[in-house]
Amino acid sequence: MSFCGVSFVGDSCLPPSTSSTPLLVGGFHLLVVNGYSRTKQDTPNGKCIRSNYFKLGGHRWIIEYYPNGYEQENTDYISFYLVLDEHNIVEPVAAQYVFSFIGQVQSPESSLLVGERGAHFFSSTDAYSLACVMKRQSFEKSKHLRNDSFTIRCDLSMTKNVNIGEAGAAVWFVNVPPPDIQHHLGNLLLSQEGTDVTFQVGDDKFMAHRCVFAARSAVFKAELFGAMKEGATDTVVHIDDMDAKVFRQLLGFMYTDFVPDFEEDEEEEYMWQDLLVAADRYDVPRLRLICERMLCPYINTDTVATMLELADKHHCNGLKDACLDFLNSPANLQEVTAAGGLNDLTISCPAVLIELIAKLTSSLKLDK
Repeated sequence: MSFCGVSFVGDSCLPPSTSSTPLLVGGFHLLVVNGYSRTKQDTPNGKCIRSNYFKLGGHRWIIEYYPNGYEQENTDYISFYLVLDEHNIVEPVAAQYVFSFIGQVQSPESSLLVGERGAHFFSSTDAYSLACVMKRQSFEKSKHLRNDSFTIRCDLSMTKNVNIGEAGAAVWFVNVPPPDIQHHLGNLLLSQEGTDVTFQVGDDKFMAHRCVFAARSAVFKAELFGAMKEGATDTVVHIDDMDAKVFRQLLGFMYTDFVPDFEEDEEEEYMWQDLLVAADRYDVPRLRLICERMLCPYINTDTVATMLELADKHHCNGLKDACLDFLNSPANLQEVTAAGGLNDLTISCPAVLIELIAKLTSSLKLDK
């Protein structure tokens, strides 16, 4: 079971208009759980798995994940808490937070775990947020759990110079919710309002907004605002190097920055490969990196040669390194070589074999 926390915390402050205006800082923390079933099996009720700590607003925070609930009465729930992980807190810390699932969920509303919280005080005697819970049965049937893994996002915002009223309540001059531009753009795609370009992919047509595609891809920008005149009506772009089901995934990513769910009859390994090719072809680097990461678990003795060729052709250094690391095992290398899995690479991408030899040589030196 692999478990990790990933932090991306940006202290961006809104400039105060007066000395009495609160100063807002915000950021988010991603908690990635790989092997949900193992966490449920090995972590009893009342016990938790803690994220890596992260810092925001000069304070240290963690997320606690209870696979079987915090108390006896909620053993049928999974729960999450935001915790101020500090001792000797001089003054209460006022903060807003929201938990949500991050994943390939088409409906933005369905990814929200709890609604936005109002002011909450964290102190030495009460360092925990209110519980964020979900019925386990509902969670396990949801799209949030995929391949026995899920990701929780905790958005957190704080103010400095907060006025504390007589009743001990914080006076929030400005409440800023987490960024939701991807939700608005996703809804724009679903509504089809204002579309001004049609992508013809085989027999399928996809209506879209040229400005979105131009902003997301330099290749599409050149096609839509280069050879084609800006403001032209009834623009049709023919996509001949991609299957329609792959373009549908690319389309969803362009608007939301997430890959939509694959259909049940689509083989994920090959969809990720095709989507990686599309991401490289149209210069969408974040999507390419996502595809690289999703393909790594599919590396085995039958696929490693294909993955290496794919990685080399489309400049995927991470996927290539994962393949070379797999072949660095003598047992894996022997099995692949015996089956002739590396023969084609001598013609298609000989440079990769040179890298493999260099890696094996380096490993032999380290073993001596």
